[in-house]
Amino acid sequence: MTLAAAPNIASGQGAPPPRHVAIIMDGNGRWAKRRLLPRIAGHKKGVEAAKAVARAAGDLGVEVLTLYAFSTENWRRPADEVSDLMGLLRHFIEHDVKELQQHGVRLKIIGDYQTLQPDLVDLIDRAVEDTASNTRTTLVIALNYGSQAEIARAAQSLAADVRQGILDVNAIDAAALEARLYTADIPPPDLIIRTSGEQRLSNFLMWQAAYAELMFVDTLWPDFGKSHLAEALNVYAARERRFGGL
Repeated sequence: MTLAAAPNIASGQGAPPPRHVAIIMDGNGRWAKRRLLPRIAGHKKGVEAAKAVARAAGDLGVEVLTLYAFSTENWRRPADEVSDLMGLLRHFIEHDVKELQQHGVRLKIIGDYQTLQPDLVDLIDRAVEDTASNTRTTLVIALNYGSQAEIARAAQSLAADVRQGILDVNAIDAAALEARLYTADIPPPDLIIRTSGEQRLSNFLMWQAAYAELMFVDTLWPDFGKSHLAEALNVYAARERRFGGL
């Protein structure tokens, strides 16, 4: 999809921006391949794009920005690429979060990140704690995240409460399950963007995406910036959301 002109959110005209935008950051490898560069070069450029878009989200009035950084399926990639990705994550947490902190960004992690190396988990926990009081924008990083695993984890938690007599099975409804998801304390995504032209969710926020607007754009993630986000918000503003109604 090529983003087209629509009511200008960036200039304050038209409908308000979505509260929560989620992005599947796709195309780092293809970006590098087109330039005859190693894949790690694409991932490094992708981190720069993530920082720029996180800053832009606040400028454009987005309350929550969720970025799909590392999925449960990404462990299937070559060991050296996984190692490179973990190294970039470590550098981001150690150095780049400080810059985002200056822009009022609060960091939140969703996914089973506690299974990573203990010192990296400590760094992540410290960064989350250090940014907890920031209110301009919440940056949610989906790390070692898979939506199917998230839903199964929530169901197991509910089942354990039923087994222990804490919860009546008849009290389990959509709201009860949603309260056990990683995203229980943030609004559901209004808009989900996937870059690079692929058109699937790839195990990302499948429960939360029930009424999200979906947008698939051709731009490779390392080339995605503030102007692309603003254009996506303009397209979103032109859509009519009905939530099952007329």
